[in-house]
Amino acid sequence: MDYKQIAALIAGSKKRTESRVFLRASLKREDFGKAGFRAFGTGDFWVLIGDYSRIGPWLKARQSRIADSHVEITSRFSALPLLDLSRVEARVEPGAVIRDGARIGKDCVIMMGAVINIGAEVGAGTMVDMNAVLGARAIVGRNCHIGAGAVIAGVLEPPSARPVVVGDNVLVGANAVVLEGVKVGRGSVVAAGAVVTNNVRPGVVVAGVPAVVIKSVRDIAEKSKIGIVKSLRGHRR
Repeated sequence: MDYKQIAALIAGSKKRTESRVFLRASLKREDFGKAGFRAFGTGDFWVLIGDYSRIGPWLKARQSRIADSHVEITSRFSALPLLDLSRVEARVEPGAVIRDGARIGKDCVIMMGAVINIGAEVGAGTMVDMNAVLGARAIVGRNCHIGAGAVIAGVLEPPSARPVVVGDNVLVGANAVVLEGVKVGRGSVVAAGAVVTNNVRPGVVVAGVPAVVIKSVRDIAEKSKIGIVKSLRGHRR
């Protein structure tokens, strides 16, 4: 999908206010009928899950039978659901947000607070560190490291016809930003805090604002500083 198709999908989707409601109420299974949300429970304790536009009016109509309730709104007018993680062969830590339509490769690591938008692709064995953001249709290759707080820009806003493409074995440092349409070549390093506005050729180190080439990767004396720890990858014991 290009950015126009993604924008059209979001604009045309049915917006949902996802919620969980806990009830102490005198209810029976028949009370839920075709309510349009899911209900779990028995007797005087029930848990309702679904769109609050359905649940709210249902609750109001039965106020006299409800002794107590607690409502948790988990999203408001959300356009797209989150990715079904049961289909992902990767380690995804609590607090990561991955939208449906993203692709997560085998043995990736997605850390707490990472955000991966619709259409983004993460290659096998790549780590997306804490609070990093991969925008819509961002493409990251295999065995990369996207540092904490880094931003790989998407195509939606500002609109861009070309996604960011990060090649295999690339290290993007903490809080770096790779702007729309940029390609980062295989095996390159983007220094922490850099802002990348132009394409980066393979095998070089870029740094600064805007980022410029400062050396070749082969000239880095301490290779451990750009190494990938394979033992951190994988999702099986």
